Amino acid sequence: MNENGSFMAAEDPNAIHLVVLTGMSGGGKTVALRALEDLEFYCVDNLPSALLPELVEAATRGDNRRRRIAVGVDVRNRDEDFHHMPQVLSALAANVHVHLIFLDCSDAVLTKRFSETRRRHPLASRRMSLADAIAQERRLLRPLMAIAERVIDSSDLNVHQLRRLVATGYAQTTAGLTLMFQSFAFRRGLPLDSDFVFDARCLPNPHWEPTLRPLSGKDGPVRDFLDQQLLVGEYFADTTRWLDAWLPRFEADDRSYVTISIGCTGGRHRSVYLVEKLAAHYRTGRESVLTFHRELE
Repeated sequence: MNENGSFMAAEDPNAIHLVVLTGMSGGGKTVALRALEDLEFYCVDNLPSALLPELVEAATRGDNRRRRIAVGVDVRNRDEDFHHMPQVLSALAANVHVHLIFLDCSDAVLTKRFSETRRRHPLASRRMSLADAIAQERRLLRPLMAIAERVIDSSDLNVHQLRRLVATGYAQTTAGLTLMFQSFAFRRGLPLDSDFVFDARCLPNPHWEPTLRPLSGKDGPVRDFLDQQLLVGEYFADTTRWLDAWLPRFEADDRSYVTISIGCTGGRHRSVYLVEKLAAHYRTGRESVLTFHRELE
C-alpha cells in the first residue's frame, strides 16, 4: 500500500493493472468484483487461467483499450487451472501490474453464510458435506493464497465494509475522493458506515402505484414516474447543491472516501432512484463513484 492508501501505483498513467480475485466461495469475491466494476475496471467472472493472456491482449489493444482489468477465479474452474495460475501470472507480470487478491473467511462464517442464503457450494455433492467441500476448497486454493499480494479476511466484514475496503485499496490515487452512494430502508435501520444520511420518505411513493410496486428505482417506469414529480426534482437539486458545497471541504481535509446514504420506507423505489441519479451526476466529473442498494442486494 502506498502513502495515499491505494494498492495501485499511480506514477505511470499508462500502466496496465490486472486484479485477479480468488478465494473461498462465500468469501465476498462477487462483492469485490462489483466494487471494482464501479471503479470502471473491465470485469470478467469465472475465467479459466489459460485465457488470461488472451483477455489482457484483447482488452488493452485498439482505441477503446482498458488499462484496469479485474478477473474472478474460483473453484468452478478445472483443477489444472489452479496449478497453472502461478506460471500464467508470472508471465503476465513482465508487461502488466498483476495484483492477486485472496478473499478468505473462517469455516464457521462460511457455513453460516451458505445456510442462510441456501446456496449450494460449488464442490458440494451428495457424497460430500458442506464442511468437506470447504476443506477441499481450502486445499485447492492454498497455493494461490501463498502467493497473493493481499489476503482479505471477510469474516467480520459486512458487504458495505468489504466494498469500502476494496474501493479505497484499488481506486487510482489520482482519482481523489471516492464517493459511495447507497440506498436503504429506514425500517431496517441506518447503515452504520454512513457519513451523511438523506431521508427521501417525504417524496411521492411509487409503491402506491400497483403497476410500479414490484419494480425498483432502476426500472424505467419508476424512473419516469419520479422524473415527473416536481418535488423529486427539487430534492435532487437541493441535495447536489449541498454536496457540491461540502464535498470539496472533505477533499481538502485529505478524506479518501465518503458514504452518502439515501433512505426511504422500503429501500426499493425512491432511494434507489436517487442513488442512481446522484451517481450518474457525479460520474461526469469524478473517476471513483460507487453505488450499493442494500435492500436489493
